[in-house]
Amino acid sequence: MPGLLDGKRLLITGIITGSSLAFHTARIAQLEGAQVVLTGFGRVSLVERIAKRLPAAVPVLELDVTNQKHLDSLAGRVHEHVDGLDGVVHSIGFAPRSCVGAPFLDASAGDVKTTVEVSAYSFMSLARACLPLLDRGSSIVGMDFDARVAWPAYNWMGVAKAALESVNRYLAKELGPQGIRVNLVSAGPMKTMAAKSIPGSSDFERDWGDRAPLGWDSTDASPTARSVCALLSDWLPATTGTMIMVDGGVHALGV
Repeated sequence: MPGLLDGKRLLITGIITGSSLAFHTARIAQLEGAQVVLTGFGRVSLVERIAKRLPAAVPVLELDVTNQKHLDSLAGRVHEHVDGLDGVVHSIGFAPRSCVGAPFLDASAGDVKTTVEVSAYSFMSLARACLPLLDRGSSIVGMDFDARVAWPAYNWMGVAKAALESVNRYLAKELGPQGIRVNLVSAGPMKTMAAKSIPGSSDFERDWGDRAPLGWDSTDASPTARSVCALLSDWLPATTGTMIMVDGGVHALGV
């Protein structure tokens, strides 16, 4: 029986450790029949070691989304491994210490610029870089954390995520005529390296599980990864510009 992503060619960014949402997305995508290319930033050799835990071998390309040379060459480098792309996963975010956990009013303009460029603007940059490889029916999916409200300690990363959600809508508008879908998956708090950088994240995770109508396991990335794979598949052909909530239902509650 063919998998949900049988024959799909995917570019997945943002793997840092084996707990990364991007890693679990790549794992499930492979199990569902996809051919995967990964990107890593900085310590690419570390990403290559982590990639060896996947069901099948994958190429790993270096990609700094703030480096225009990396972006300009990306399509050509991906094309060395696959003849096109059916899907792209953006799982990239970064904020200097002053922008997460520190007093909101103390962040410098330069640090805020870095946060927004890496965490929001790069969604457009990555989409634009991959356009030569995408065709009608392709899907671009970004990882989000619900930015419709202010969260404790999240501060300027929350602002960047709000920008990401807006970029998602504008990309959907721009790329829709080409038959390319653009969506976000907003996950509840997970035990990832990114979460560890947020002060009080462990308390946040525990409280989330208590509040979620469906419950929430911050160690289980499968629900989020499966939702990303669903958006990458052909099963949501008329869904674009939206945010799929994978948070146990917390977003639906008033308190």
